[in-house]
Amino acid sequence: MMNIKDVKDLIDLIQGTDVVEVEVERAGARIKIRRDGAAQPVVTTVAALPAVAATPAAVAPPVPGTAAAAGGPAAGAVLVTAPLVGRFYRSPSPDAGPYVEVGDRVRKGQVLCIIEAMKLMNQIEAEQGGTVRAILVDDGKAVEFGEPLFEIEPA
Repeated sequence: MMNIKDVKDLIDLIQGTDVVEVEVERAGARIKIRRDGAAQPVVTTVAALPAVAATPAAVAPPVPGTAAAAGGPAAGAVLVTAPLVGRFYRSPSPDAGPYVEVGDRVRKGQVLCIIEAMKLMNQIEAEQGGTVRAILVDDGKAVEFGEPLFEIEPA
């Protein structure tokens, strides 16, 4: 379990960087620290996921020509970011269609993609319902922790 000193160390770690969000899992507890613009970090503790624990990494630059590269998400849109390092797949298998396409309406909990990490397939679900406005990663590409994957306009 993490103690308050560990949490303070994580906050100090992201203070002087461009990192907006850090999520760490240790001993069955998951801690997410997120900064919104110039605001102070907000710490959230969440129940553990069965997925592989991720370590903080530099956020990869957005793919040219995407909404994120053009100055960030559209007003009111939400970015779905990679919760772990791995390989991004848009479909459950090479011969299956993608989980979602741009323009699709999604509901909270709907699978958006898979990230393969250490031969484990981790389903990434929508945290809220809305419309997919952009898919920011090409199928089969490696993704880093915190890298934007989808832009969703809330319903």
